[in-house]
Formats: sequence, C-alpha cells, structure tokens
Amino acid sequence: MRRKLPSTQALVCFEAAARHESFTKAAHELALTQSAVYRQVAGLEDFLGVKLFRRSRHGIVLTEAGLNYSRRVARRLDAVERDALAVIGRGEASGTIDLAVVPTFASRWLLPRLQDFRVRHPDIVVNMETSTRPFLFADTDFDAAIYAGTPADLANWPGTVAVALMAEIVVPVCAPALIAPRRRLTPAQVAGLPLLQQSTRPYAWRQWFEAQGVEGARDLDGPRFDLFSMLAVAAARGMGAALMPAMLIEGELARGELIVPCDRPLHGGRSYHLVMPERKAGNPALARFRDWLVDAAGAG
Repeated sequence: MRRKLPSTQALVCFEAAARHESFTKAAHELALTQSAVYRQVAGLEDFLGVKLFRRSRHGIVLTEAGLNYSRRVARRLDAVERDALAVIGRGEASGTIDLAVVPTFASRWLLPRLQDFRVRHPDIVVNMETSTRPFLFADTDFDAAIYAGTPADLANWPGTVAVALMAEIVVPVCAPALIAPRRRLTPAQVAGLPLLQQSTRPYAWRQWFEAQGVEGARDLDGPRFDLFSMLAVAAARGMGAALMPAMLIEGELARGELIVPCDRPLHGGRSYHLVMPERKAGNPALARFRDWLVDAAGAG
C-alpha cells in the first residue's frame, strides 16, 4: 500500500513559514522565491485538506490546525536532521549507541570516564541525551538507557534487559559553614537544619530519618530541585542539607565544598542499571559498551 506522505520540500517550506509567520522570511532562509514557498504550502494544504494559515492585516497567522501541525513537523524534521548528521559524522564507524541517561550521572560520573571507552573502542560512537523520566523504547530511537531505579521500577519497563551497575548509596551533605564550628551532627541535629529536596525523590529525607530512628522531622519542608547537580550547588552555597549519592559529588567532597555531617549512609533500594530493549541486547557495539560500563562501575 502506497504511503500517504507529503513532500519533504513542502514540509520544510511550511515549517520555515510557520516559524517566521512569513512566506518572505521563509523564502529568504531557504534561498527560494516567495512564490515558490507559497506554492509549496498551498500544495500541502490541498494535500491535507486543511487550512494551515489565515491572512491578517500584518501578513499570515497560523490556524489552530496549522499551529498543532507545525509543532509536530518541526520535531520530525529535527529528528531527520539529527539522523543525517549522525550518519555523516559516523562515517565508516562500526557502531553507534544512542543512550538516554539521567543528567547528573551523565555529567558527574559517566562523562569523566567515557574517554577510556573511546580509547578502547574508537570505532564506536556514543551519543547521549539526558532524560529524567523512564520511557517506552518503542516510542524513541534510544538503544539503551542508564537509570537509577528499584526492582519494582524495572518491572514496569516491559520488553527490556537490565544490567546492574552499582547501588545508589545516599549520604547527608552540607556546606561546612552551615554547621560551623561543629563538623559532626547526630541524625536529630540534622533534622534541625534547612532541608533541600529532590523533586523526583519527595520522600528521600523521610526514609533517611526513619532509618535513623528520628521522629517528628519536617522532612518534606524546603525548596525542591529537579536535578542532583542543582541540589549539590545549592548545598555547597549553604542553602541547606541535601541527601546525595556520594559518587555524584566526589569533586565537592574532595575540595571541601561539601562535607558529610552525619556519616549514616542509606541504601534506599535504588541501583543504577543499563537498560536495553530485548531486541538490541545482542548488538555487538552495545555489548562492548555494556561490558566496559560494568567494569567501570566495579572500579568505582
């Protein structure tokens, strides 16, 4: 059955005209005439049977249907461009891995170690995109993902293979000045500090205080931050105490920007995993990346 697809040129002209809300500016960007852009957009409207623009005193304005369609088209064209650039950049490389990874783990742990993988496997390209939420591989082009989750989280990710990398051990940290002149606190004293919260772990402090036998702590109070990297900066600036995976703040701890005021680490049940669709688990490039990642995680 023949696909019902509009021409790529028509989509490119429509996307540019929608972005500028001007046929003239779109024509200038695409090195075409204004009439050529208009004809392409008019042909697209005929193909769809929907008006994408309406005339106004100041030129053209997207219709509601045109606005919705332009957003979808822009995303699809961006994806096609990324795919083309990936092929161009890869050349004759034997493999490419498109990896989704949680942001702070990517910047604080994976990227500082990734050069070792490149040296060992120069024919494999690893592209990374950050994501803070799980997704369905069927809806994306990712080959694998690195996420911290519980066994229950992984059970909700169907059709995948998960390889354990390391447990997530969290510790309370703060700036030295926040508790000066003291260097050590009891868990109950930690409860008296301003607490910083991680948006995706709303009950992290509650779990920590319960594990230490502390009751009555205002464990849900305090500003919330979406990323661990933001949490680390806020804590280092003296805004409060934060619960952080120690492996993500090695630099701050080494430089003395953060200290552990109460050495009571907690394994909250989450571990970092490399998650792959079952259909890709045997991919040679992905298998080599998996083996290297397991070794790197074991080495700390």
